[in-house]
Amino acid sequence: MPDIRLSGVSKRFGKIEAIKDVDLEVETGEYVCVLGPTGSGKTTLLRLIAGLTRPDEGQILFDGIQVNDLPPEERSVAYLPQQYALFPHMTILENVAFGPIARGVAEEEALSQAHKALDMVRLDHRANALPRELSGGMQQRVALARALASRAKLLLLDEPLGALDARLRVELRYRLKSLVKSADLTAIHVTHDQREAMIVADRIVVLRSGRIEEIGTPYHIYHRPDNLFVANFVGETNFLEGVVKDVSPSGSSVELQGGIIIKVRDISYLPGERVVLAIRQELTAIKAGGESTANSFSGDVRAVRFLGDSLRVEVRLASNIYLSARVPLTEVDTYPKLGDRINISFKSEDVAVFSAPPRGLAKEIEVV
Repeated sequence: MPDIRLSGVSKRFGKIEAIKDVDLEVETGEYVCVLGPTGSGKTTLLRLIAGLTRPDEGQILFDGIQVNDLPPEERSVAYLPQQYALFPHMTILENVAFGPIARGVAEEEALSQAHKALDMVRLDHRANALPRELSGGMQQRVALARALASRAKLLLLDEPLGALDARLRVELRYRLKSLVKSADLTAIHVTHDQREAMIVADRIVVLRSGRIEEIGTPYHIYHRPDNLFVANFVGETNFLEGVVKDVSPSGSSVELQGGIIIKVRDISYLPGERVVLAIRQELTAIKAGGESTANSFSGDVRAVRFLGDSLRVEVRLASNIYLSARVPLTEVDTYPKLGDRINISFKSEDVAVFSAPPRGLAKEIEVV
């Protein structure tokens, strides 16, 4: 299996810079997810690695050998696009077996591989159906089976679970990574689904406007994001703008609009510096009534949203500052109502601190 390395790779389409000076390494056997909003360049990045698009600048290397000019069929890559491109005149089994047969695998063995791959995606019972007889989600599973049966060393998966219903998508998230790992394959998986990336990835690449914002493990991306964009894009986060008031060996105090003081553990900023505080919604707690104390504030309930296993409660504090909490239903004693006076709190160690961006918070975290 190849180690993949991109060095200074850029790609333009007219005046649009789809990929901008990307450096990326994917090790043999890794499962890497490329996560980003629509239009961030995720599909273009896959097509560059697959050889379907040539870079304008930079190098793409497999095992240290430049492959910029190598055609797709010589890269040992299975590319699963969002458009499944199944052969309409072939049965599902024939579609899945086509790749191995085209590479010279004996027909009997190729059909056996195809049956196994279809069984993996729970479609072996439709082996003799034609593509037009299947739903869009089923066709996507066939395309996934075709990629698995190809025996390619590198799988490039563009939103491979996007057309599936919610229940099957959750099930296949776990099966997909297990299949890739058990077959000793390397996978690069594009998605805009944060939860999907967290579940399947060994590492996550966060892409924005053609540039890599951060590369890291799911834990690091979620709990220790490098910048405000990643903190906002991955997860549900409260942002509060303020000024560092004082610093001590045990932590810092940050003053918000209206004199509200937040205690944080971070001591890397100086008094007077403008900062942005980021607090994950699920790391906040609520309770009825109560007075404001350290990192515990009284406010009015402005919105309550039922999310199935949890509630999202929006609270307005003094000076028109809003905080939201995502609370598991098991921890909700009394269902809060609009206008209720409640207390919302969080721990100082759960507050991430970032320098205030020169162009403003809204511009810094926007996804376009």
